[in-house]
Amino acid sequence: MSALKGTALITGASTGIGAVYADRLAKRGYNLILVARNEERLSEAAARLKSTGRKIETIQADLTRKEDVERVAERLSTDPTITALVNNAGLGSAGKLLDSKIDDLESMIYLNVTALTRLALAALPGFVTRKNGLLINIASVVALAPDLLNGTYSGTKAYVVNFTQALKNEVEDKGVTVQVVLPGATATPFWDKAGRAVEDLPSEIVMTAEDMVDASLAGLDQHELITIPSLPDVADWDRLDAARRVLGPNLSRQKPAARYGIQR
Repeated sequence: MSALKGTALITGASTGIGAVYADRLAKRGYNLILVARNEERLSEAAARLKSTGRKIETIQADLTRKEDVERVAERLSTDPTITALVNNAGLGSAGKLLDSKIDDLESMIYLNVTALTRLALAALPGFVTRKNGLLINIASVVALAPDLLNGTYSGTKAYVVNFTQALKNEVEDKGVTVQVVLPGATATPFWDKAGRAVEDLPSEIVMTAEDMVDASLAGLDQHELITIPSLPDVADWDRLDAARRVLGPNLSRQKPAARYGIQR
């Protein structure tokens, strides 16, 4: 058994990607705090993980509710044994924007953006003080493809990428590791909640949650900030990121571009 590395708090930990992260991090030496909405599934997940020999705690919380987010954030900000946070809980939507219920979209934005931000910023000050911590934020490849699913979901995941990139600049020399993972289609209960059966997707684009998490942890071991588990050649991402940086000097200038023909 690996030496104890502290405690990892994982949101959305009862099924899918979160449940696999719980298993893998336990095997890597972490005790676990599992956070999810469904208490029965939480108990089942904790029972499955007993064989790891780690200490397992569960917190039932609906992270679309501010009071539940604040309760988990309080634990993150006051428990010095917590050394890792996996911000995995999230909602998606495969429906058209004009057919969507605005309350559903608002809940998705709250969970995917506000709750994730609150929990990350609750954990990070302690990580920085102790010069030890790991933050993994789960985004999605649709952060790079706003034409897929719908723009609200992809927008929340683009936020997660931007947020994590900015955090790296603030904590990289303070003993804290951050990573953002961009899964493609993954075989989890996510799709049922998003309104599209995973069985309807082409099988060649659907990865198992186990493969997704194992690849992401391999990326973590390789010190990747951005991990795209299905991407064959990381040079493709490097070129995209380089193109973005080339735009930088011209994104804000005193005069409109000459191509608009505006002369003063």
